[in-house]
Amino acid sequence: MLSPGQVLSLSIEKPAAGGAMIGRVDGLVVLVGGAIPGERVTARIEKVGKGVAYAQTTAIGEPSPDRRDPFVDPRCGGCGYSHIVYPRQLEIKAQVVTDAFSRIGRITLPKVLRVTGSQEDGYRMRARFHLHDGAAGFFREGTHEICDARISRQILPSTSDAVEAIADRLRASGSRDVSDLDVSENVAASERAIHLTTTGPVAGTQLSALRDIGVVTGLSHDVEGGHRHEVLYGTPYVTDTLTIDSRPVALRRHVLAFFQANRFLLQHLVEHVCGRIDRNGTVVDLYAGVGVFAVSAAVARGSRVVAVEGDRVAARDLEANQEQAQGAVETVHQSVEVFTEQTSLRPDALIVDPPRTGMSKAALSGAINLRARRIVYVSCDVATLARDARRLVDAGYELTQIDGFDLFPNTPHVEAIAEFENVRM
Repeated sequence: MLSPGQVLSLSIEKPAAGGAMIGRVDGLVVLVGGAIPGERVTARIEKVGKGVAYAQTTAIGEPSPDRRDPFVDPRCGGCGYSHIVYPRQLEIKAQVVTDAFSRIGRITLPKVLRVTGSQEDGYRMRARFHLHDGAAGFFREGTHEICDARISRQILPSTSDAVEAIADRLRASGSRDVSDLDVSENVAASERAIHLTTTGPVAGTQLSALRDIGVVTGLSHDVEGGHRHEVLYGTPYVTDTLTIDSRPVALRRHVLAFFQANRFLLQHLVEHVCGRIDRNGTVVDLYAGVGVFAVSAAVARGSRVVAVEGDRVAARDLEANQEQAQGAVETVHQSVEVFTEQTSLRPDALIVDPPRTGMSKAALSGAINLRARRIVYVSCDVATLARDARRLVDAGYELTQIDGFDLFPNTPHVEAIAEFENVRM
């Protein structure tokens, strides 16, 4: 019987979703942080659950040739793969996706999965920083301890400079009512909007001290307990222009709107999704966000698109961005569940980009009932993607292609894009 604090020698077999690696003791699975498949390590048990134990590597007996010195506390910013050389990270992420489809979805991938890599430093365009005792940073995994986001290498030095300057000025002004800073910047980092989440009223003098900070082109904050936002200066929006099939696509987004975070892979990701859409067809885009796929498909592929988004902040950006499509995009501010229940559309293609929890049962049932010839499913969680893929296959779809994009290097996260064809039409 394993217990917390116990030290074990383990052979590491393969990766698990979430960043840990799998070892075994008398048949019991032990999820080990800080290890690499093929290694033999010494690990200390941190927690024991039902049928599984959790451990952290304390010493390496037989190191992998793919091991490197981690540049950061692996639990700061979720950098659980920072001890692994980058090419091996991509291989491990492909293995995690393949295993999830086999184990959860009972599906064999149609080909060997390839994960497109990113530059490792300064890739992140969106981030939330937490403030505690005057310091701004990320939470260390599983805690509310602040760790230095700068050392995670995910964000640009100029971003850290701006966030730290705001934290310093808030501390100097005596403000204790700002809990979080949301940052959104464009690919070039020439535009950077920051939003302050507050736990109580912030005095005007404290806010006025936040002007003229680095490349901060807009600063906003909560009012009325977060029910309304107020702009202190500049604009809460940033804009990027992508080139898709030689056509420019401008995408405005509010600092609080969801958007793909990797500046180096954004263009490749959108090009890939649009490349799965036949020209001049009809498309429904569920969880459309600010319109990154919907507007790009309309402008670059000649698609006629119905874009569905339930979040009010993203929906306003979507409405602004669709104007360049000259009527080819219809926006619907509604939940996916309600839309799919009420619509009679039968599109040529369906794009879905749900949150990490995947599609709800009602949303997925509604999506299946649209009977689209092709579904392009963009996912940031391999477990929920594999689960939903099983339902799509049972409903008459065939998985024809899957590709990976490493939007968060040195972390266990991987973006997967799966394409399904309706074989019962």
